[in-house]
Amino acid sequence: MITMLHDFSTLAVTVFMGFFAMMNPIANTAVFVGLTGEQTVDERRKTAIKALLCAFVIVALFSLLGKGIFDLFGITLPALRLAGGILVFLVGYHMLQGNQSKMHSEDKSNTDNKDIAISPLALPILAGPGTIATAMNYSASGDILHIVVTISAFALLCLITFTCFLFGPTLVDKLGESGISITTRLMGLILAVIGMQMLIQGVHDATQLFAQTSS
Repeated sequence: MITMLHDFSTLAVTVFMGFFAMMNPIANTAVFVGLTGEQTVDERRKTAIKALLCAFVIVALFSLLGKGIFDLFGITLPALRLAGGILVFLVGYHMLQGNQSKMHSEDKSNTDNKDIAISPLALPILAGPGTIATAMNYSASGDILHIVVTISAFALLCLITFTCFLFGPTLVDKLGESGISITTRLMGLILAVIGMQMLIQGVHDATQLFAQTSS
């Protein structure tokens, strides 16, 4: 019982930290403030709710349908972990350099005359390829516990991000550019380590799968 509880808590913390580092609520708050600078407080709240709900639905769907998608296209879990590990590592590497990855950044030239809550906020900033790959990596086994933990962890992160968005201008002023830069680099380091761990696990699983197929 104690071992199971320990495994559950370890899984929950790992999944949450993976999502937290990928979404980086602090840095995304600066992006949110920049994109909604001309909106009123009420409009900013509605934009935040819509963007986070959309991101949550996207991640929840991929978490629930991950195994079905794999079966449909004949994708193996080691393949996802290898590809996802590379993807997550690249996002972390860009963040370590102090840059936003192009996979999780907004194109300001494309934000005019359209709903910024859907794009670029929900996609690709909040629920970009790296976030989706992280969700599928933790839930694609089809185990109900993994799926529930993955969705719950992302839901909690969405609530934290919503709070950051609500107090965005104040938070950005308090942290300043240097504070946001330091946070981004720390999240990048965590992501790079998570990406390498996914790669190592992918190589291990692929080796076992190849050995079973050959025997």
